[in-house]
Amino acid sequence: MSRLRVHSFAISLDGYGAGPDQTIDHPLGVRGEELHEWIFETRFWSEMTGEPGGKEGVDHDFLVAGFTGIGAWIMGRNMFGPVRGEWGDSDWRGWWGDNPPYHQSVFVLTHHPHDPIAMDGGTTFHFITDGIESALEQATAAAGGADIRLGGGVATIQEYLRAGLVDDLHVAIVPRLLGDGERLFDRLGEAVDGYECAELVASDAVVHLRMVPKR
Repeated sequence: MSRLRVHSFAISLDGYGAGPDQTIDHPLGVRGEELHEWIFETRFWSEMTGEPGGKEGVDHDFLVAGFTGIGAWIMGRNMFGPVRGEWGDSDWRGWWGDNPPYHQSVFVLTHHPHDPIAMDGGTTFHFITDGIESALEQATAAAGGADIRLGGGVATIQEYLRAGLVDDLHVAIVPRLLGDGERLFDRLGEAVDGYECAELVASDAVVHLRMVPKR
């Protein structure tokens, strides 16, 4: 059975998964990019960008795990891009250039219809307007028995956590204080009671925490 997994979602020590004021110049909000600097040191990142070098070890292994056994993705509209409201005549096709790193179907949650966007390398963005359950159902069908990876942003992960639909939640806790932005574990109510720690591992750069539903 397909599982819904969150991988390598970076948060600050004070719990923020994105900084404030997301714009095209600050796609992760002001200072949000600081949460991802640990990724750039890994061999995983070097291989993805076609550069030599990079470190192996815990961080590399967790990043690789996030792409293993995945058959489709779900993300929120804010992760897809900075356009808000009606799409209008926007030609936005994502932050990742002509060949995004997904190479699979990606289901984007939105309130505004948009035709699918096919990209180089096998990525197709599908825009889902009828809720998180529908997105998960369509992603499950597209995954063909593999798992589904749930990307950001914070609000999207929170929606799936509140619904009890996340089967594996991996966060990377970065030793930075942002002081403002979007906190991952806010406004979850009793949903957090349904999860327990399955793994806690530290590298020189971050602390990796995996949460799974209680048995």
